[in-house]
Amino acid sequence: MKRAIYPGSFDPITFGHLDIIKRASGLCDELIIGVLNNKQKNPLFSTTERVNMIRELTENLGNVSVESFEGLTVDFARAKNAQVIIRGLRAVTDFENEIQLAQSNKVQYPEIETLFMTTSLQYSYLSSTVAKEFASYGGDISLFVPSEIIPLIERKFQDKEK
Repeated sequence: MKRAIYPGSFDPITFGHLDIIKRASGLCDELIIGVLNNKQKNPLFSTTERVNMIRELTENLGNVSVESFEGLTVDFARAKNAQVIIRGLRAVTDFENEIQLAQSNKVQYPEIETLFMTTSLQYSYLSSTVAKEFASYGGDISLFVPSEIIPLIERKFQDKEK
Protein backbone atom coordinates (compact mmCIF):
# COMPACT_ATOMS: atom_id res chain seq x y z
CA MET A 1 0.00 0.00 0.00
CA LYS A 2 1.42 3.36 -1.02
CA ARG A 3 0.76 6.05 1.55
CA ALA A 4 1.59 9.66 0.74
CA ILE A 5 1.39 12.87 2.69
CA TYR A 6 0.72 16.31 1.31
CA PRO A 7 1.92 18.78 3.94
CA GLY A 8 1.26 22.49 4.06
CA SER A 9 -0.24 25.35 6.00
CA PHE A 10 -3.31 25.66 3.74
CA ASP A 11 -4.17 29.08 5.19
CA PRO A 12 -6.58 29.09 3.43
CA ILE A 13 -6.83 26.15 1.07
CA THR A 14 -6.98 27.28 -2.57
CA PHE A 15 -8.05 25.78 -5.86
CA GLY A 16 -4.35 25.10 -6.50
CA HIS A 17 -4.12 22.97 -3.36
CA LEU A 18 -7.30 21.12 -4.26
CA ASP A 19 -5.96 20.48 -7.76
CA ILE A 20 -2.87 18.81 -6.29
CA ILE A 21 -4.96 16.86 -3.74
CA LYS A 22 -7.31 15.45 -6.38
CA ARG A 23 -4.50 14.48 -8.74
CA ALA A 24 -2.27 13.05 -5.98
CA SER A 25 -5.12 10.98 -4.55
CA GLY A 26 -5.22 9.14 -7.86
CA LEU A 27 -1.55 8.20 -7.58
CA CYS A 28 -1.55 6.54 -4.18
CA ASP A 29 -3.66 4.20 -2.09
CA GLU A 30 -3.91 6.66 0.77
CA LEU A 31 -3.25 10.40 0.89
CA ILE A 32 -2.91 12.17 4.22
CA ILE A 33 -3.20 15.93 4.11
CA GLY A 34 -0.90 17.22 6.84
CA VAL A 35 -1.94 20.65 8.10
CA LEU A 36 1.08 22.27 9.68
CA ASN A 37 0.66 24.05 12.98
CA ASN A 38 3.57 26.45 12.63
CA LYS A 39 3.91 28.40 15.86
CA GLN A 40 6.24 30.90 14.17
CA LYS A 41 3.48 32.13 11.85
CA ASN A 42 0.33 34.06 12.63
CA PRO A 43 -2.25 32.22 10.52
CA LEU A 44 -5.63 33.61 9.51
CA PHE A 45 -7.31 30.34 10.54
CA SER A 46 -6.59 28.06 13.47
CA THR A 47 -5.24 24.61 12.75
CA THR A 48 -8.60 23.08 13.68
CA GLU A 49 -10.45 25.42 11.32
CA ARG A 50 -8.09 24.55 8.45
CA VAL A 51 -8.40 20.80 9.11
CA ASN A 52 -12.20 21.06 9.16
CA MET A 53 -12.30 23.11 5.93
CA ILE A 54 -10.13 20.60 4.10
CA ARG A 55 -12.11 17.64 5.43
CA GLU A 56 -15.32 19.19 4.14
CA LEU A 57 -13.82 19.97 0.74
CA THR A 58 -12.27 16.50 0.27
CA GLU A 59 -14.96 14.28 1.79
CA ASN A 60 -15.83 12.96 -1.68
CA LEU A 61 -12.30 11.56 -2.07
CA GLY A 62 -12.42 8.17 -0.37
CA ASN A 63 -8.69 7.72 0.12
CA VAL A 64 -7.96 11.17 1.59
CA SER A 65 -7.71 11.99 5.29
CA VAL A 66 -6.71 15.20 7.04
CA GLU A 67 -4.60 15.59 10.18
CA SER A 68 -2.67 18.37 11.84
CA PHE A 69 0.97 18.14 12.84
CA GLU A 70 3.77 20.18 14.38
CA GLY A 71 7.46 20.05 13.72
CA LEU A 72 9.30 18.58 10.79
CA THR A 73 7.45 17.19 7.79
CA VAL A 74 9.89 14.29 7.64
CA ASP A 75 8.99 13.31 11.21
CA PHE A 76 5.29 13.43 10.34
CA ALA A 77 5.95 11.27 7.27
CA ARG A 78 7.87 8.74 9.34
CA ALA A 79 5.16 8.66 12.05
CA LYS A 80 2.54 7.96 9.37
CA ASN A 81 4.68 5.31 7.65
CA ALA A 82 4.43 7.29 4.45
CA GLN A 83 6.51 6.36 1.44
CA VAL A 84 5.95 9.63 -0.44
CA ILE A 85 5.80 13.35 0.29
CA ILE A 86 3.77 15.30 -2.28
CA ARG A 87 4.87 18.86 -3.00
CA GLY A 88 3.23 21.30 -5.37
CA LEU A 89 5.28 23.54 -7.61
CA ARG A 90 4.06 26.72 -9.27
CA ALA A 91 7.32 28.14 -10.61
CA VAL A 92 11.07 27.62 -10.76
CA THR A 93 11.43 29.70 -7.60
CA ASP A 94 9.39 27.08 -5.70
CA PHE A 95 11.68 24.34 -6.97
CA GLU A 96 14.85 25.88 -5.55
CA ASN A 97 13.52 25.71 -1.99
CA GLU A 98 11.67 22.42 -2.44
CA ILE A 99 14.64 20.48 -3.81
CA GLN A 100 16.72 21.46 -0.78
CA LEU A 101 13.94 20.31 1.57
CA ALA A 102 13.49 17.06 -0.35
CA GLN A 103 17.18 16.26 -0.18
CA SER A 104 17.31 17.08 3.53
CA ASN A 105 14.29 14.87 4.17
CA LYS A 106 15.92 12.02 2.23
CA VAL A 107 19.01 12.26 4.44
CA GLN A 108 16.82 12.06 7.57
CA TYR A 109 14.43 9.37 6.26
CA PRO A 110 16.03 7.41 3.40
CA GLU A 111 12.84 5.46 2.72
CA ILE A 112 10.90 8.60 1.75
CA GLU A 113 10.51 9.85 -1.80
CA THR A 114 9.37 13.35 -2.71
CA LEU A 115 7.03 13.71 -5.66
CA PHE A 116 6.88 17.18 -7.19
CA MET A 117 3.63 17.97 -8.95
CA THR A 118 3.24 21.09 -11.01
CA THR A 119 -0.02 22.91 -10.54
CA SER A 120 -2.38 23.12 -13.45
CA LEU A 121 -1.65 26.19 -15.56
CA GLN A 122 -4.84 27.92 -14.49
CA TYR A 123 -3.56 27.97 -10.88
CA SER A 124 0.14 28.63 -11.45
CA TYR A 125 -0.11 32.19 -10.08
CA LEU A 126 -2.19 31.24 -7.05
CA SER A 127 -1.13 31.07 -3.42
CA SER A 128 -2.83 31.41 -0.06
CA THR A 129 -1.00 34.71 0.31
CA VAL A 130 -2.57 36.06 -2.89
CA ALA A 131 -6.03 34.95 -1.74
CA LYS A 132 -5.58 36.63 1.65
CA GLU A 133 -4.24 39.83 0.09
CA PHE A 134 -7.24 40.18 -2.20
CA ALA A 135 -9.65 39.28 0.61
CA SER A 136 -8.09 41.82 2.97
CA TYR A 137 -9.10 44.60 0.56
CA GLY A 138 -12.55 43.17 -0.14
CA GLY A 139 -11.52 41.84 -3.55
CA ASP A 140 -13.21 39.02 -5.43
CA ILE A 141 -11.60 35.74 -4.36
CA SER A 142 -14.07 33.44 -6.12
CA LEU A 143 -11.40 32.41 -8.64
CA PHE A 144 -8.94 31.59 -5.84
CA VAL A 145 -10.85 29.56 -3.25
CA PRO A 146 -13.96 27.36 -3.10
CA SER A 147 -17.24 29.21 -2.57
CA GLU A 148 -17.85 27.27 0.67
CA ILE A 149 -15.00 29.03 2.43
CA ILE A 150 -15.36 32.56 1.05
CA PRO A 151 -17.73 33.61 3.87
CA LEU A 152 -15.27 32.21 6.43
CA ILE A 153 -12.42 34.23 4.96
CA GLU A 154 -14.51 37.39 4.72
CA ARG A 155 -15.60 36.99 8.34
CA LYS A 156 -11.98 36.73 9.50
CA PHE A 157 -11.13 40.04 7.85
CA GLN A 158 -14.29 41.70 9.17
CA ASP A 159 -13.36 40.56 12.68
CA LYS A 160 -9.87 42.06 12.27
CA GLU A 161 -11.40 45.43 11.42
CA LYS A 162 -13.33 45.52 14.71
